[in-house]
Amino acid sequence: MQVIFVALSDHIMASKLFKDLFVRSESKKERRIKQRNNVENRTILIIDDSRTVVHALKSMLEPAGYITIAAADGTRGIELAIEQRPSLILMDIVMPGINGFKATRLLRKEPRTEHVPIVIMSGNEQATERFWGMRLGANDFLSKPISRGDLFGTLEDMLANTGVQKNSGSQAEYDLLYD
Repeated sequence: MQVIFVALSDHIMASKLFKDLFVRSESKKERRIKQRNNVENRTILIIDDSRTVVHALKSMLEPAGYITIAAADGTRGIELAIEQRPSLILMDIVMPGINGFKATRLLRKEPRTEHVPIVIMSGNEQATERFWGMRLGANDFLSKPISRGDLFGTLEDMLANTGVQKNSGSQAEYDLLYD
């Protein structure tokens, strides 16, 4: 009888240990609320000329507790970035007026926005777009269509990084692209 009790108590202890290690004590909703409260400024500036993309991003970000601001072109995006001081910028490349590459470069030169993480978004997944985006100052690159997991993974990485590293190219590279 004592052997059975010891075996049963070992099983119960092992079961409790397993639960403590692998079973989450809080629900998904509780974890999301906790994550929201951990970040003070959760404003995301979306710079994209596609209303569909802006709507899709807003519909993912706002329920997760982010505040979103949108601009349909690079010029307005730069203005909003300076005025609103977002915690992160999602930047399309191909837009009317100032394109995403040039807007990124200008934001990196502006002292009020040089520290803001910029994530380039593009439907064209060519390595050259990723290369030039990073070279001109972007912190990361997302390919459209953007999955929810990729979006939130990138946001968490960028927002957790308090000392954002700037990727700055040379003036000669900038002149080659835009002059």
